[in-house]
Amino acid sequence: MNKKLFTQIKNEWYSNLWISIELLLVSVVMWYVVDYIYVQYRVYTEPHGFDISHCYLINMGELTDKSPDFIPNDLLMAEEINELFNRIAHRPEIEAASLSQSSHPYNRSNSGIDVRYDTLHSYNYVVRRYVTPDFVRVFRYQGARGETPEQLAEMLKDDRNILVSNNLFKEKYGIDLTSLVGKQFCLYGDTTNTFRLAASLQPVRYSDHEQAFDSYCVLHNLSHDSYDIHLELCVRVKEDQDVDFINRLKADSEKQLRVGNVFIADIRSFADIRRNFEQESRNNLRNYIFGMAFLLLNIFLGLLGTFWFRTQQRRGEIALYKALGGTNKTVFYRLLTEGVLLLVLATIPAVIIDWNLAYAEFNVRMNNTTLEIGRFIITSVTSFILILLMIIIGIGIPARKAMKIQPAEALREE
Repeated sequence: MNKKLFTQIKNEWYSNLWISIELLLVSVVMWYVVDYIYVQYRVYTEPHGFDISHCYLINMGELTDKSPDFIPNDLLMAEEINELFNRIAHRPEIEAASLSQSSHPYNRSNSGIDVRYDTLHSYNYVVRRYVTPDFVRVFRYQGARGETPEQLAEMLKDDRNILVSNNLFKEKYGIDLTSLVGKQFCLYGDTTNTFRLAASLQPVRYSDHEQAFDSYCVLHNLSHDSYDIHLELCVRVKEDQDVDFINRLKADSEKQLRVGNVFIADIRSFADIRRNFEQESRNNLRNYIFGMAFLLLNIFLGLLGTFWFRTQQRRGEIALYKALGGTNKTVFYRLLTEGVLLLVLATIPAVIIDWNLAYAEFNVRMNNTTLEIGRFIITSVTSFILILLMIIIGIGIPARKAMKIQPAEALREE
């Protein structure tokens, strides 16, 4: 049967050539679409490096001289901020609290920093995070060597210690920072003022759609002299007490949580902050995926139509084969095998084209590359399976209808 099948494919080379060209183009486009979706899924499901569950951002405000409660000549801003912070941190429902400067997750107001060790230096954007020690407890940062948030917080209590993303030198030098723990680093290019790398951190992503591989940060202790009204006051609420926290805190803010001219201006959950921060990225991704879904639908309809028409045109051949003793199963197997062989023949050059497209970096980067063996195999196999399913549907439905017609009737129509 296989020999006859190959002979038939050869005899119908002209029509099969055009189908093979169509399958080749479809295979390349399908691989590109599948590869993009695969990368987006992998990036979205990567560990964030932080945890915002039960976390809230408290913005502080300062009374102006137009307020009847304003205290003139108030020069104790830092002390008042510290007092307000301590009052909130010691509330029974608070698990951890921190002050920070442009450092919390989903923050559009980051500051960069240059980090150097000996001849090694950061060359990508590195987020500088000035924080009080319990910042790592609030957002549950983890050390690359298994250090807990509590251990990292103890390290940050030393002003000469810093915590740095473990992948800082990975892309350029292939070095994990775990091998440099305990070494002295320079910040801002100042070689006269060094800081000790107390621990390297698991990568902390900038956002849900930024890869961990390309996200870098440095944590440094926020000095008391830097306290001002624009600092972020972040808290983690105990899970079993995170019920109506915002309203409860607002109810206490006027009487208990105002110190001098400093008061609580606003409270937001990080779930809301994340939702607002990611809205534009989500909309762009959704529009892109809808466009790709529409493209896939057209590919499906095109292949379905091609094989549907091809099978319909062969009703007489199907009838003759059945008249000679062929069963429905063998008829379907023959038609399907022919479609699969055409797909395999088209897939071989398609894979070569896909490989070269990835090598030339025409697809999306992940882990600083567009070509990974595992990723390429997964996306290529997935593309093949999707097209195969389209072929099965395109052959199966019309073939089933054709096999229900009596051979004599089908041959008479021919």
